[in-house]
Amino acid sequence: MWKLFFQGLKLSSGMAGLSLIVAQTVIAAPNESEINSNQGDVISPQEALGILQNRPVLKTPLNRDTSKQFIDSNTGNGMSQVTSISELRDVSPTDWAYEALRSLVERYGCIVGYPDRTFRGNRATSRWEFAAGLNACLNTIERLLQENVAVLREDIEKLKRLAQEFEQELIALGARIGNLEERVAFLEDHQFSTTTKLNAEILFTVSSASGERALDSRQRDDIFNFGNPNPNATRRIDDNATLGFRARLNFDTSFTGKDRLRTRIESGNLVRYDQATGTVMARLGHDIFDDANVSIGDLYYRFSVGEFTGWVGTSSLDIDDIFDVGTPFLASGGSGALSRFIRRNPLVFRGPEGIGGGFQYRFFDDIFAVRGLYLAADGSGNSPDLGEGLFNGEYSAGGQLGLYPTDNLDFTFTYLLSYFPEGEANTSSSNGSRVASDPFLEAPTLRDSYGIQGDWRINQTFHLTAWGGYALARAQGEDENGVDRRGFGADLWTWSAALSVIDVFKEGAVLSLAGGQFVTAERIDASPGDLRVPDKDTPYIIEAQYKYPLNDNILLTPGFYVVINPEGDEFNNSIWVGALRTTFKF
Repeated sequence: MWKLFFQGLKLSSGMAGLSLIVAQTVIAAPNESEINSNQGDVISPQEALGILQNRPVLKTPLNRDTSKQFIDSNTGNGMSQVTSISELRDVSPTDWAYEALRSLVERYGCIVGYPDRTFRGNRATSRWEFAAGLNACLNTIERLLQENVAVLREDIEKLKRLAQEFEQELIALGARIGNLEERVAFLEDHQFSTTTKLNAEILFTVSSASGERALDSRQRDDIFNFGNPNPNATRRIDDNATLGFRARLNFDTSFTGKDRLRTRIESGNLVRYDQATGTVMARLGHDIFDDANVSIGDLYYRFSVGEFTGWVGTSSLDIDDIFDVGTPFLASGGSGALSRFIRRNPLVFRGPEGIGGGFQYRFFDDIFAVRGLYLAADGSGNSPDLGEGLFNGEYSAGGQLGLYPTDNLDFTFTYLLSYFPEGEANTSSSNGSRVASDPFLEAPTLRDSYGIQGDWRINQTFHLTAWGGYALARAQGEDENGVDRRGFGADLWTWSAALSVIDVFKEGAVLSLAGGQFVTAERIDASPGDLRVPDKDTPYIIEAQYKYPLNDNILLTPGFYVVINPEGDEFNNSIWVGALRTTFKF
């Protein structure tokens, strides 16, 4: 398709699929020797202007009815005589008009779409394209005449004849220009914002869980009457299918082009399977048990100065917003893993978060990246109450070193220090057993977490990622029974691996297989007589999913995951969760 350049004006023709731009450079007149050899044929600028000004003029219609834009019959300038450009005969390289315009282009350089300013090739061109080129030459020569530059009489005669033969196409071209100008003006007058873009993500998920509820020893004794089986007792999970939604509207504002102020409005009613199954290990990765209430989610500002990037947030600024999670096909809640655990390492990418700030600095040609953060928990960092506030309540502080030696391989090393006040212990970040989540019976707890992750893009088809995490939890005071737990510690472990296969059966489709070990307490300090013991068995998860894009805006993700040895108890049977997630993005 040709690109013809006109003075200052860019046209887009939906019928011809052509982009036309007016030349902004000064076009040279015929050279002196050429004029001298044709003295008798030189026409005065005044006489030539009189001839050219009788040609069809491209006028902008005044119609402001936006419902009628791009409809030729409403322009009122004779367009109804041209029903369809596709019905008009193309201009062949052997036609006189083709040769006439070619000579004008070569002499005056009025089309600058190509380096040699000539028609490329010897193919026929549509009358629409031809009229666009003719109009460019008309405008160029008229400008030369207004500057009192002499031109050849034969060229003026050619232009006059060409303008008469292509009169209807020139009128049609003018109408298209006018309609485009009207459309642009309307969009500028009615645009949402010059600085803010809206992007949205809507999820519909059908899901169901099956198996038996996970119980601890106390619950098991209650159901089975302290060892005497109760024939009426049941642990079976109701096989109820559910349908829920989650909606997020993101308003991204940029003031400099290198910054972003994000404001998120969200709502949803997607089920949380921890109540139905008896364990947080069965949770969906995108659940939001909020009874469809509307609330403000993310509210943070990100800015860049050279290689430095900073974040400041007052609501829902998360660790994974600042640190590199390293699981590109599974990290997202809307299009990543179906389960909560597989999305990211819970020991270093989850914890008290929401209010605070962070930074990133890249160096050595982006081979290395250093990141740091300090975040207080939502609801605590903005409270002046005793034991709350930005520095006296729940918080996470840490750093990350990223190593990116090649385009297809990277590693991250992460450290995170988290503090959980009395009664708020969640040291497994809702991704582990009850013991790993609260090893010291609600005593205030510090957690030192260490994580290592590798991400390897093997080739265009296979993508492998794996991570491991260790944490040392340390009690900082008395537990719920008044027992002083200071000096007590617990070892927590977790790991995961995932393989993603890209473009399976369709471009953009991804098949992922993943598995790992939930956060497990493998050692707990205890006093004589304590009933608190480490997990008896190791809980695992296996997930399989297939992401199938219907188009650029709709993504289907069917899949399932199974939780093995829920709550780290060999007496608990496996729990299965199946889901079909539909993601709408716009």
